[in-house]
Amino acid sequence: MTYKRIFLIVMDSVGIGEAPDAEKFGDKGTDTLGHIAEKMGGLNMPNMAKLGLSNIREIKGIPKADHPLAYYTKMQEASSGKDTMTGHWEIMGLNIQKPFKVFPNGFPQELIEKIEEKTGRKVIGNKPASGTAIIDELGKEHMETGALIVYTSADPVLQIAAHEEVVPLEELYKICEICRELTLEDEYKVGRVIARPFIGTPGNFTRTANRHDYALKPFERTVMNELKDHHYDVIALGKISDIYAGEGVTKAIRTKSNMDGMDKLLDSLDMEFNGLSFLNLVDFDALYGHRRDPIGYGKALEEFDARLPEVFEKLTDDDLLIITADHGNDPTAPGTDHTREYVPLLVYSTRMNGGKELPLRQTFADVGATIAENFNVPMPKYGKSFLKEIDQ
Repeated sequence: MTYKRIFLIVMDSVGIGEAPDAEKFGDKGTDTLGHIAEKMGGLNMPNMAKLGLSNIREIKGIPKADHPLAYYTKMQEASSGKDTMTGHWEIMGLNIQKPFKVFPNGFPQELIEKIEEKTGRKVIGNKPASGTAIIDELGKEHMETGALIVYTSADPVLQIAAHEEVVPLEELYKICEICRELTLEDEYKVGRVIARPFIGTPGNFTRTANRHDYALKPFERTVMNELKDHHYDVIALGKISDIYAGEGVTKAIRTKSNMDGMDKLLDSLDMEFNGLSFLNLVDFDALYGHRRDPIGYGKALEEFDARLPEVFEKLTDDDLLIITADHGNDPTAPGTDHTREYVPLLVYSTRMNGGKELPLRQTFADVGATIAENFNVPMPKYGKSFLKEIDQ
């Protein structure tokens, strides 16, 4: 039995405990959900509880369901990485064994010199930083000198902040295109170059909505490419289109926050379409994980849970809901990096007569394989479909 529409929610960075190879990544003992629940004195997530979140493994404050509504398990990442692009690309059927690079000490000096030479502007910053903090720190100097504010994060990204009145948008976008070309080489292997324009005056800077991402395309075709080529809809919500560089996307809809993302998901539930609606909820990662804010993270999880009844109400018997994550980001761990963890997998349809435990998934690509089998498009090279396992 197949479904007309699949709704896939990636809770960005919501890991559920250290992966077997976590020590290789410096992440031994990490546990995003578990440690947040401890810091919160227990998480209040009754709707995820009903689906079976604590049946995967017990989370403080979230009771195990006697009769879980969803099929549940956890997934282990097969790719060699713990970043957003690697996790998402694997979800859609790839296996990335040559990881993207991150730059915890800033970018190599020779790359900075190439950027300065090719753009005709000096570079300041060149370190891992919060985007809002670094423009507060360096915005005045940037306005006085015209130098580009270059920074990175725990993801393989090179971000360039510039005041719209100092570096016009057209020039900033051209600079990012130059940097995209410079960082294609294996020695840098940057996943995305991001234009981060802002306005305002020192002490009162504001980032604008004119952000633009210059992402690498997936190294191989994904399940999304197959869906699009076979005339199915692929609705990309939030930063999904950026993550896949638009590959396999038939409609891209931006979001401003987790709650706006849930609004857009609900809008897609009201649409007539045949295919995939794919949402990334980035706030968990960007606002709370990287900033090591377990309480803020916990509240965001509870806010997400509180929106789920609206989703359940709109689901039909022709719909399948899949909730998972792309990596961990334990806000109690040292540093600001992602963490190598298992991710939860919850699979629900109104036509199910209750759920049960699925076998541990050895790769995130099982999600893509399931979607491919459901729509009868070519299967990815990696991943094992669980479609028949939920049709019981």
